[in-house]
Amino acid sequence: MEHLLLVFLITIIIATFLNVLFKKFGLPTILGYIFAGVAIKYIFHIQESAKVYLEQIAEFGIVFLMFTIGLEFSISHLRSMKKEVFVFGALEVSLLGIIFGTIFYYIFSFEIRSAIIIGFALALSSTAIVLKILNENAQIHSGFGRKSVGILIFQDLAVIPILLMISIFTNQDQSISYLLLKTLVFASVLFLIIFIIGKYFIERFLDFIMNTNSEEIFLVTILLVVVGASFVSDLLGFSFSLGAFLAGMTIAETKFRYRVESDLIPFRDILLGIFFISVGLQIDLNSAYENFFYIIMIVLMVMSIKAVVIFAIIRFFSQSRTALKTALSLFQIGEFSLAIFALARVNNLLDPRWEQILIMSVVISMIITPFVLKNLKKIADRFFVEPDINMDDIKGTDYKDHIIICGYGDLGKTLANKFKKMGICYLILEHDNTLVEEARVDGHPVLLANATQRSVLEAVNIKDSLAIMVAISNAKKLRLICENIASFDEDINSIVMVKNDSHEKIIKDLNIKHIVNQSTQMANALMNEAVKCTIK
Repeated sequence: MEHLLLVFLITIIIATFLNVLFKKFGLPTILGYIFAGVAIKYIFHIQESAKVYLEQIAEFGIVFLMFTIGLEFSISHLRSMKKEVFVFGALEVSLLGIIFGTIFYYIFSFEIRSAIIIGFALALSSTAIVLKILNENAQIHSGFGRKSVGILIFQDLAVIPILLMISIFTNQDQSISYLLLKTLVFASVLFLIIFIIGKYFIERFLDFIMNTNSEEIFLVTILLVVVGASFVSDLLGFSFSLGAFLAGMTIAETKFRYRVESDLIPFRDILLGIFFISVGLQIDLNSAYENFFYIIMIVLMVMSIKAVVIFAIIRFFSQSRTALKTALSLFQIGEFSLAIFALARVNNLLDPRWEQILIMSVVISMIITPFVLKNLKKIADRFFVEPDINMDDIKGTDYKDHIIICGYGDLGKTLANKFKKMGICYLILEHDNTLVEEARVDGHPVLLANATQRSVLEAVNIKDSLAIMVAISNAKKLRLICENIASFDEDINSIVMVKNDSHEKIIKDLNIKHIVNQSTQMANALMNEAVKCTIK
């Protein structure tokens, strides 16, 4: 098949058909793209040149994904995630790299250099799949989501020393100290270029572009920023995605953050689809059949060891349920491993047979992951119940004439800050350990507690409170908390914030004093402003 456009056309037709079919059965679109890649490879004879073109275009899917993730995590945000990135991430990569390297050296009898490269490559997880699904499920800022993202950020940074190790192991002309110094200098140059431009130039430049009043020019400018940062990163010997991530972090500090994110999401998702098609193109069914035993053994070994090690790391710092969710989110092998295996083969650190075995192991682990992430809560419920309040934390504390705030999301934070300024006695109940730690850092009285349990509300003396304010968006938990409030005989002053009419209907039949519908309030405010403008 000579014509690249025809390859694209047929691939899109197959991917569209498979995704429509899979959606009817509730399967993730990622699988549709991967199977489309397999189909296009075996139904039609694709030349190597066309396959390379697809893979090069697909790499931009990862670039735009990392850019939009950078938008979510500004420099100040990243500083607040030091533990997640540099403690959890460093422990995960180093421990698993050593464990897998040891296994391949002693059990599979690999040469020491090859075993080290394979070990650290297997320690990486799939940024593309995990972040895509966490974004779709609005879990990226949850307790386990935050830890998963932190570890993934460190893994992306760890690709640099892994690639450097390949250069060190195969380079006969330059000393190790020279290569290390060169990498350190180039890394410093990359950070300085992107952050200096970001701090002193990018916002003024985007302001200038906005003065053209052209959506098209603005979008092209953002593409220029993304591709330019990726090019500079590649020029200095680092990955495209690292440059894109740093560019996203710099724009996150500007007022254009949300507009840029909304404009680029369609491009990101389309290019990510092409990336998963390119993953399917790498599947060799004949090799998979011949090495079936090795592939299954490696998949089961890697995924189980990763899950246990990540669980142990996170459990040391956090609750078991969060640790399990984080472990199951990151137990697959990542897409950057594919690039490392290819480079290792080119440098004679990996033979073609083992490269195919490892590629198939990566792909199978990727295919399993969406099913696990889709049912993460059900799996966690089988092993650990929702965290309960530690009654020792509040035993003997006499709460009276206080306001109880259920939830420390955006609305809960706003309420807490206002009460703090006014000097009103208040208490926050939050079941997400990460948000509890954040509230404590912010100087608020908070308890790690699940307000859906009646004993919790009794323990914080709901009967003697001035009011209880519910500020959460989860409809199921909203109903359970309101049922608990309504179950008390006393006349509780309850104020519940709901997002829309459907959420209001969920609790309408309960004995709730005040229901504040955010969508209705917003509509009324907009209408009043419009009327004022009309009168003027």
